[in-house]
This record gives sequence, structure tokens and C-alpha cells, in this order.
Amino acid sequence: MINLLNINLEFHRGILFIRLNGSLDKTTVEKLETEVTRLVKESGIRNIVFNMSDLDSIDLSGIDSLIDNYKICKLNNGNSLICGINEFIKQKICSSKLLNYMHEINDELSALNYINL
Repeated sequence: MINLLNINLEFHRGILFIRLNGSLDKTTVEKLETEVTRLVKESGIRNIVFNMSDLDSIDLSGIDSLIDNYKICKLNNGNSLICGINEFIKQKICSSKLLNYMHEINDELSALNYINL
């Protein structure tokens, strides 16, 4: 089975919204690092929101990559949020340390309000 990851990026009001579709795992994490992590690092982006509503699966390497993006935003004095977590993904995330770092919020509108307060 071939795992695919599609990434949709939208920059709005100082926040990079990252919509993930498919699988974020050891076979696809390089795509996230190439398309997102490098952009966040090189552009000095402060605030990111990962929308996981269309994410089918995630593994430890995917979670570690999300934490890497959190650390970059933290260095830039920004916020890193996650939203749209389905029940399967939530089980994986809750058993990891991700929520010790990234704040979970319901949806993108809530994230926009949270960051721009």
C-alpha cells in the first residue's frame, strides 16, 4: 500500500494554515519537512495551524515532525495549533507527547481568533 500525503497551504492574517490529507508517517514525513518545515524556518513564520480533519493516519515520525514545527514557531515567538483531530488520530496523539507542546483547538476559525487575540 502506498501512503500519500497532500498538503494545502494558505497564509491568512499572519497565520499559515496547513491542511493535511492522507497519511503523515515515516514514508511521507519528508514531504512535510520539504513543503512546510523549510518554509516556516526560512520565512520566519510565527503562527501555524495544522488542520488534521482529512488526515487518515499518523505515526511517531509524523508527530515528531509536528513538534519540530512547533519548536520553530516557538523560537519565532509564535503559536502552533492543531485542529480537526478525528478519533483515530486523537488516540495516537493522546498517547504521544504532542499535546504537551501544541494546543488543540476545534477548527480554523477558532484558531484564527485564538492567535489574533
